[in-house]
Amino acid sequence: MYKIKSNYLGDITVTRELVETLAGLAAIECYGLVGMVPHNIQSGISNILGIESIRKGVKVYNSEDGLIIDVYVIVGYGIKIQEVASNVIQKVTYVLENNAGLPVTSVNVNVKGVRVLKDM
Repeated sequence: MYKIKSNYLGDITVTRELVETLAGLAAIECYGLVGMVPHNIQSGISNILGIESIRKGVKVYNSEDGLIIDVYVIVGYGIKIQEVASNVIQKVTYVLENNAGLPVTSVNVNVKGVRVLKDM
């Protein structure tokens, strides 16, 4: 549980699952991303995660300065990986800090593969 606000009436907390879902939904909106894959993938690239299980492509860790977010993605062929990763970092950080009020120390983008985009 992560405390996002506290006052004399009580605390507002969110679960790790919510943080993972918010980060996953923010990442998947970025241009050039084909999808997300589970963070615990063992051999090869399995199916891309659907929207209902998007949080399985995100891992959240605590640090003294804030959250460390790892996202595991597949990018589109022909798209600059560095630009996609930069966009994911900015979008995930923005959503978690501004929408949820959670401090983010870093966002690590782990590119697990490349696939041809359907509309290319």
